Amino acid sequence: MRALPGWLGAAILLTGSSALLTMAILPRMSRKARLLIAVPVATMLTICLCNAAVFYSLVLSGEIHTALIVPLSLPIAAMLAWILRCIHAARSVPLRSSGRAARWVVTAVLAGAILLSIPLAQMFCFGKTDYRRNADVIVVFGAGVYADGSMSLALADRMRTAIRLHKQGYAEAMVFSGGPGQGSVHETEAMRRMAIEHGIEPEAIFLDRNGLNTRATVANTCAMFDRTRWRRVLAVSHFYHLPRIKMAYQRAGLEVFTVPAKETRPLNAMGYFIAREAAAWWAYYLRPLAA
Repeated sequence: MRALPGWLGAAILLTGSSALLTMAILPRMSRKARLLIAVPVATMLTICLCNAAVFYSLVLSGEIHTALIVPLSLPIAAMLAWILRCIHAARSVPLRSSGRAARWVVTAVLAGAILLSIPLAQMFCFGKTDYRRNADVIVVFGAGVYADGSMSLALADRMRTAIRLHKQGYAEAMVFSGGPGQGSVHETEAMRRMAIEHGIEPEAIFLDRNGLNTRATVANTCAMFDRTRWRRVLAVSHFYHLPRIKMAYQRAGLEVFTVPAKETRPLNAMGYFIAREAAAWWAYYLRPLAA
C-alpha cells in the first residue's frame, strides 16, 4: 500500500484486521454487522488485486524479472475472497472435526501452517523476484570464507551477481559486508580480492568488516550512507535472505531494491537455510514490539 498515505494504509490494515478477528470470535452476527465486516475485507481484497495487476505490468514491461510468476498478493486475495464468501453466506469457516479437543488441534495445526507459510511465501514470491534499478550503491552480504581463503559457493554466487550489476552500470559504488572467515582471510578481503580480479576499480569498493549478521550489516552500512549521502541501495543476497534485508533497510528509512544471487547450483544446506531464515524473519518482524 505504498501508493497510499501512511496513515490511510495503517487505518485500512487496522480496520481490516479488526474485522477478521471479529468474524473469528463472533461468527454469528446480524446482516448489518456482516456488511460492516465485509467493507474493510473487500477493500483489502481490492488492494491485493491492484497490487497483482501492477506486478504483472512490471513483468510484461521488463522492469522486474521473476522465476515465479505468482505474486504473493494473489493467494492473499484468494483467501480474502473466500472469507467474503463466508461472510455473505452468514457462516463461519467450517472445521470438520468432532469434539472441542479435535477442533483445538486442527486450529493449532492451521495456525502453525500459516505462521510458516508467511515467511516462505515472502522468500519464494518476493525473494525470487529481481528488482534491480539504478542506485547509489550495491551492498553484498557475506556468506562464508573457508580456512584456505577460498569463498563458499553462496558468497561466490553473490559476488558474481553484484559484479555483473556494477559492470552493467546499475551503481558505481560497492559495499562488501561480512565477518571473519574460518582462517586468516576475512570475508570482506576475499570479496574485495575477487572484485578486483574481475576488473572492479579499488576506489569503487568499500568494506564493512563488522557485518557479523544482517542487523549489523544494515546498521553499519546505514551509518556509512549517512556520511556519503547514498539513499538508493541494491542489496544482493540469496532469495531466502532478501525479505528480511528489505524489511531491515526499509525500517532504517532507505530505498532498497533486492536482487537474488544467480545460483551456480542449489546449496547443499538450502533446506536448513530456509528453515533458519523463516524463524529469523519472524524475529525481525516482531522485534519492534519488544523495543
